[in-house]
Amino acid sequence: MSRAIAITGIGLVTPAGVGAKQSWNHLLTAAPTAATDPELRGLPVDFSCHVPQEPLNASLGRGLRWRTDRFIQFAVIAAREAVADAGLYPAEWDSTRVGVVIGVGGSAMDHLSEHNKIAEGRYGAVTPSLVARSQPGMAAGEVSLDLGARGPAMCPSTVCASGTAALGTAKMLLDAGHCDIVIAGGTDSVRSHWAAVAFWRMGALSGRRDDPAAASRPFDTDRDGFVLGEGAGIMVLERTEHAQARNAAVYAELAGQGMTSDAHHCVAPHPDGEGAARAMHAALTDAGLSADDIDHVNAHGTSTTLNDLAEARSLRRVFRTPPPVTANKSVFGHAIGGGGAIEAACSALSLHHGVIPPTANLDTIDPEIDLDIVTRAPRPAALSAVLSNSVGFGGHNAAIVLRKP
Repeated sequence: MSRAIAITGIGLVTPAGVGAKQSWNHLLTAAPTAATDPELRGLPVDFSCHVPQEPLNASLGRGLRWRTDRFIQFAVIAAREAVADAGLYPAEWDSTRVGVVIGVGGSAMDHLSEHNKIAEGRYGAVTPSLVARSQPGMAAGEVSLDLGARGPAMCPSTVCASGTAALGTAKMLLDAGHCDIVIAGGTDSVRSHWAAVAFWRMGALSGRRDDPAAASRPFDTDRDGFVLGEGAGIMVLERTEHAQARNAAVYAELAGQGMTSDAHHCVAPHPDGEGAARAMHAALTDAGLSADDIDHVNAHGTSTTLNDLAEARSLRRVFRTPPPVTANKSVFGHAIGGGGAIEAACSALSLHHGVIPPTANLDTIDPEIDLDIVTRAPRPAALSAVLSNSVGFGGHNAAIVLRKP
């Protein structure tokens, strides 16, 4: 049975900073975080949106820093923040009723030095932590270990839709009564030589090396690709009656979820957004709402030519007149598996604060994209329900509907 799920805690790690408040306040300024990245020096694309290192080091002990990759570190830090924000104490909860579902789209992308050791035959020099630190499921595993959560621990890996799919999966666990609490979201990092070259070679990245800050420009007529990003968005989801029993404050309700496949192309979206539209319809049905009930859409908005156009068409299929749209990747870049979860967290904060963050770098909207896109400044709005949309390579689509509690 589908039911509304309470969002009681939010944790964010983004290129704007470590922490939900810092990330949200920066998002409202529409100041892009893309900049030349010393880690990518000499590559065809040498810029990214990257998370500052010092706050990460300050938040992690030596053991976690040594044995884990960045995508795991992001998840652990964001999960700790979300749990604390929810007013939960792991020593007091029934750990067998607490699940962890964290989507990861890539991971294992920053081990060039380890691969070189293998190629050179220096097998004994390879770090013994290589397997544990590079498996996508280890983000959920390390969060479960860190917080002592002993319910289901899962890792949906549906490429760029992974974070949103994780939230949908968490809702299904709560709907089915398998858990009272699920710590859910997504994490990823594509700030690496492997990812930078691979995405550049397939033509997916912006080439604005002379002006990285202007590179991520969703829905703009001059868009030319996405910007490499990283980060995590984690939320505490609870059965509503569980949250009420402990008088928890609620940011928003996760009211509906939908997931579909295009079955169209290995990397290109369906040109009319047919699969994405079905995911949105499914999320609305699960929420018991109609398209007219949605006051705002947080778009996938990658800044690639095909994806932005297909998404705009999908919104036209779902809504007679699409509500105001924003695209957080214009500020944060594309965190792949982390992106949808970061956007979902920002959608919950939009509902909570009654404001839609602006889209950065939108100077001239593509004439084929007929949408009301919020730009330049935050737009105050009376929001009752928000839809957050994600799509991914392989034809993956995921959408969630959030509702004001």
